[in-house]
Amino acid sequence: MSNIDTMSVNAIRVLSADGVQAANSGHPGLPLGAAAMSYELWAKHMKHNPANPKWANRDRFVLSGGHGSMLLYSLLHLFGYGLTSEDLSQFRQDGSLTPGHPEYGHTVGVEATTGPLGAGMAMAVGMAMAEAHLGATFNKEGYPVVDHYTFVLGGDGCMMEGITSEAMSLAGTLGLGKLIVLYDSNKISIEGSTDIAFTEDVKKRFEAFGFQTLVVEDGNNLEEIGAAIEAAKADLTRPSMITVKTKIGHGSPREGMASAHGEPLGVDNVRALREKLGWTSETAFEVPEEIYENYKAIAKENAKVEDQWNKLFEKYCSEYPEMKELWDKFHDANAAKDLIDNDEFWAYADKPEATRNLSGQVINRIKNILPNFFGGSADLAPSTKTYMSDMGDFSKDDYKGRNLHFGVRELAMAGIGNGLALHGGLRPFVSTFFVFSDYVKPMARLAALMELPLTFVLTHDSIGVGEDGPTHEPIEQLAMLRAMPNFTVFRPADAKECIAAWYYAITSTKTPTALVLSRQNLPQLAGSSKEALKGGYIVSDSKKNVPDAIIMASGSEVELGLNAQAELAKEGVDVRVISMPSMDLYEAQSEEYKESVMPKSVRARVAVEAAADFGWGKYVGLDGTTITMKGFGASAPASVLFKKFGFTTENVVKAVKSVL
Repeated sequence: MSNIDTMSVNAIRVLSADGVQAANSGHPGLPLGAAAMSYELWAKHMKHNPANPKWANRDRFVLSGGHGSMLLYSLLHLFGYGLTSEDLSQFRQDGSLTPGHPEYGHTVGVEATTGPLGAGMAMAVGMAMAEAHLGATFNKEGYPVVDHYTFVLGGDGCMMEGITSEAMSLAGTLGLGKLIVLYDSNKISIEGSTDIAFTEDVKKRFEAFGFQTLVVEDGNNLEEIGAAIEAAKADLTRPSMITVKTKIGHGSPREGMASAHGEPLGVDNVRALREKLGWTSETAFEVPEEIYENYKAIAKENAKVEDQWNKLFEKYCSEYPEMKELWDKFHDANAAKDLIDNDEFWAYADKPEATRNLSGQVINRIKNILPNFFGGSADLAPSTKTYMSDMGDFSKDDYKGRNLHFGVRELAMAGIGNGLALHGGLRPFVSTFFVFSDYVKPMARLAALMELPLTFVLTHDSIGVGEDGPTHEPIEQLAMLRAMPNFTVFRPADAKECIAAWYYAITSTKTPTALVLSRQNLPQLAGSSKEALKGGYIVSDSKKNVPDAIIMASGSEVELGLNAQAELAKEGVDVRVISMPSMDLYEAQSEEYKESVMPKSVRARVAVEAAADFGWGKYVGLDGTTITMKGFGASAPASVLFKKFGFTTENVVKAVKSVL
């Protein structure tokens, strides 16, 4: 290791320790132990350009162990991504560019929001899948315009999380040769030695997944680390996992101790770290100019790499203008906006149909309109109706295929979906049964946090699942997903609302969408319309300007509201029926619009939904009531269950009368 390399590695360590100490909060252990491998990767083996952080053909780097964020912030600062010394000194402070865990879209150079351990592993798999598909779609002989690696760094915690095994099992199956996992193996977790809970041979596990596995015995030996990275890059038939043996808290008095993991080293220990590393400056966040010059020189060389690609891409576009046109379509976030007035897109057959079936029809329209529409299910495509005909299957033998097969891996599927969206160039969707949104939720939350327009197709939406029983009948899941910020839940009642849901999903730019769809057939409603895009609207109005009562419902229960309206009219009770496919979109409307739909003066209100009542209270008020699920479902035909749990016209009529 040359002296300048040693100093450059130690700059990462000292800056990281200073940041955690200034905040009096954070995780110094990972940055101190993983500084050498990170420097070697970023300085000598990773294709990136700080002057253009969004360069399309850059290598991706994901810090899956997001608690070690000061490592990433130090790298971004030193390489010239725009983080200043002042930014580092504001680590974990309100409004800073250096939050406790890396946040995508907040800090330039952060490729993914990480923190929940293992999540970054799944997102990296998604990025590698995106690279493989885009490469298969766009590359021509002599023009490798999509040709980059995805690197992900994680520690023992990431390896313990189940999502890592799910995602890496799929990565091995798919032979993602441009995915490289750096395993920071220091054998320490918060409670002490990992031996208390984690004694498996991780290397053998990854071998079983189909990975090339490499080991670096000395995590501070740059030559050894570099040789392993190059060996990993050379094997394009398999993903690679490099075990890098490190010492947590390297160079500090707490080296190798659990106490180095998640608490500041302390002023005296930071001073001792400086002395051990031979760092002469005692001033926090001060780095010698010669180290900055080294990083600038590396960045300058990386800019040349992008410049070479830009010239290659320019020639490619000139020789293949049709591919340039396709490239622009892939990278146009607003490509679907014009569909709002496309009659073919909004067409449907006027017959009873399950919304999952209708969704499948729409998917097969979208696939012809958006060439970058890319997705699949967790082994449920025949049930969730998410298979795109004539589009091929994405596999080790055909990365050009557009249908994804995630296997029975719902959690990893959602994380991989995030990675597909993060990579850029694709409009991804994922799918499973609605009840299994419980498995999906943690990664859906990250999608919302990162403002990713990932679509979740969630079918079998209620007790209408029927004979499969309560394990498969969602009850509280609607409330759970509706409670999430920046996440749109859409439960359509018929074809028009289903098409509206898909229109919203594929035109969203910063919000993930869940389409919650029925298993059973639903009728096409005379009053449904594109107004569904407002989240809640009048599907059948009252005869009076101000109705006697309001019935509101979503999905299959809208039909009950309409039937009850007709029965009540016979008795002289004038009712307005509101379809509420999306509370999220309804809440985004103006107060004037909401007053026109639900006048505050009408306090006789009934909400009908075959799910938990949580969330309906603000709409029915103190004087209204709900017909909802009060417990779990049961195993019986759907028609039996709806009657058993009170979802009948008679019961809705009775409820309306009770609030008049």
